[in-house]
Amino acid sequence: MEKLLRFALKRLIRSGSLTASVATHPPFTVGDGSGPSIAMHFRNNRAVRRLLLNPDLALGELYMDADIEMLKGDIGDLLALAMRNYNYGNGLLPIKLTRLWRDAFRFFAQFNFASRSRRNVAHHYDLDGRLYALFLDPDRQYSCAYFENIQAEPGDDPSFILASKDGEALVNTPASDGLDAAQLAKKRHIAAKLQVKPGQKVLDIGSGWGGMALYLAQLCGAKVTGITLSKEQLTVSQERAAALGLSNQVNFNLTDYRTLSDTFDRIVSVGMFEHVGAPWFQNFFDQSAKVLADDGVMLLHSIGRMCPPGSTNPWITKYIFPGGYIPALSEVLKAIERSGLIVTDIEILRLHYAETLKTWRARFHARRAEVLEMFDERFFRMFDFYLAASEMSFRHDGMMVFQIQLAKRQDAVPLTRDYIGRNEAALSFREKDALSSNRGVNQSLQQAGE
Repeated sequence: MEKLLRFALKRLIRSGSLTASVATHPPFTVGDGSGPSIAMHFRNNRAVRRLLLNPDLALGELYMDADIEMLKGDIGDLLALAMRNYNYGNGLLPIKLTRLWRDAFRFFAQFNFASRSRRNVAHHYDLDGRLYALFLDPDRQYSCAYFENIQAEPGDDPSFILASKDGEALVNTPASDGLDAAQLAKKRHIAAKLQVKPGQKVLDIGSGWGGMALYLAQLCGAKVTGITLSKEQLTVSQERAAALGLSNQVNFNLTDYRTLSDTFDRIVSVGMFEHVGAPWFQNFFDQSAKVLADDGVMLLHSIGRMCPPGSTNPWITKYIFPGGYIPALSEVLKAIERSGLIVTDIEILRLHYAETLKTWRARFHARRAEVLEMFDERFFRMFDFYLAASEMSFRHDGMMVFQIQLAKRQDAVPLTRDYIGRNEAALSFREKDALSSNRGVNQSLQQAGE
């Protein structure tokens, strides 16, 4: 098996440097020697066999089971090296064939009927709530942050400093890594695009732990309905709304978007569309068009792929997001066009999620002992692999985040994008007073979650 592994890695790793060893065999090195060297060890021949037969699934499982040990560099470095080489055209034939097979049958894996959607959501989001409190910001934003003004190049230093456009520190920036400020900026950026006015009815599809809905209620004066399929998230959201005195203004429900019949002035969905599944794209936008007012505005924030439509990595499907799928813009836009909605704005966030994930992973590792009190070593390695693989997918494997603004009428939003910056400035001014009262609530809920 050692010879087969050597042959496969030589075909794959042309750029960079990777040293591998199997059991008691001497190590060998592949690549051109450029860049930092990475070294890994396979515990036995069985681990090599599993990797060669199904690398997309087996690599994560071998790391979880400690059948692969990183001797130099970490699992993120290994994944980055493999992705860079594969996407430069060095992909192995077995990997290409298995991916073509998955692409052909992807629709069958994504038939997310209501009952299946609830099970899929519970698989990931109904884990012990203390876990997410360890690495997310106090508002528990579990989606891509928006880094307004990075004072260092992305990837240089996880502790880069953020500043507002006037050079002053952003509001609510207790964390040295800047993540809290960037998550606040994400909510502000979305709210600015939505142009929410006091008293308007807003629907938040996939409301998570309630942060976006509470922001729109508190800062914009909206009446918000947040819907989720996670019982854990629902409980936290309702507790937060009550603690902030917003229970009469924000209503959180355990509801599937397909059952809605009310009409809303604004619709927002952040980080939920990835769980819809390709067979349901048309239904999602048809339903959104049905419940959006004629002069309404919708903002969809979702992970996307820069390449044509594909399929979900089998390890991610099995262990992290069953039923999940990252869409290509081409298939999303087709469904939008058929729904009768019109696209009024598209923005692509490229490395923002890579930086978000990098910070999450650093925080996750810093709280390792607490994770192991709740779960075991295998779970820690599973979640570590998920965060590392996700970060490197945004850096090297064509993943990005898109924000699509939608409406039914062309005049629903201004004709130029200048209003976004003006709205952000106005919201930033309001945050200084409104959000200062939130910190105590968030901290107490954070401590309760821990």
